[in-house]
Amino acid sequence: MDIAVRNLRDRLRGALIAAAATPMTTAGEVDLDVVSRYLTGLVADGVTGLAVLAHTGRGPYLAPDVRAGVIERAVALGVPVLVGIGGGPPSGPSGAVAQARVAAELGADGVLVFPSDGDRLALHEEVWRAARLPMIAFDLYTRPCPTGTLRDLLAHPGVAGLKTALLSDAMGCQRAITLTRQADRLAITGEDRMFGPSLLWGAEAALVGIAAASVGVTAAVLEAYAGKDLRAFEEASGRLDRLAQVTFTEPMEGYVQRMLWLAAAEGRVPGSHAHDPYGPPLPEEERAGVVATTR
Repeated sequence: MDIAVRNLRDRLRGALIAAAATPMTTAGEVDLDVVSRYLTGLVADGVTGLAVLAHTGRGPYLAPDVRAGVIERAVALGVPVLVGIGGGPPSGPSGAVAQARVAAELGADGVLVFPSDGDRLALHEEVWRAARLPMIAFDLYTRPCPTGTLRDLLAHPGVAGLKTALLSDAMGCQRAITLTRQADRLAITGEDRMFGPSLLWGAEAALVGIAAASVGVTAAVLEAYAGKDLRAFEEASGRLDRLAQVTFTEPMEGYVQRMLWLAAAEGRVPGSHAHDPYGPPLPEEERAGVVATTR
């Protein structure tokens, strides 16, 4: 493992990394000052790392200049910053490679590599050669990673860890965490619907969209798990599960809008910038139920 990769792995152990949303208007316009205030608030409330332009942040849809501005605002906060790369146009590995280079130039600490339909190991190798930024591999429920490929990725010298977000595949999540730890990489839970169990299965850090708002709910689970109070862990996990049940539900792509609703209700973003134009339309009456859960 490369020394920079090892250092990031160790730095992220125990971290709560928010898969941050990108506040925007119904037309998809991004105000970087709004982004800066939003990210600052997440850190102030207990997030110890930021993953920007990932799935929750709709990174694959954003223009290069907007992406660069978001990265700059995140890096300025002084916490570890991971940047989502790939997952959309320009098609093929070239898009992810170019995005990784920009992330490195702007001071990001690492990249979260979106799953691809092609040769995943080759993609990670191209990104590594181009940017030399530590990589977090990504096992996502829409494109679960075959076990053999997962082993190969975890043996790559540029891979610091694996984020698993398999949604409801408990056995797949357990297998991925086990393989990650066997490879001496960082097992990162992205399991918003299996958060507490994934910690019990061996996850050592969290990178979750549910921390895009209501940060304290997620942080409390990690804090209780690190302590000795089983009842506190049970209660904190229950609160997070109740929130996840109304935010990470069908249609699943609607979770981004639901988290933005919560961010607006908490005063993190103005209502004018609490929209996800890239997700499915949701009935307005659902909003009240989501917000009520946090109260």
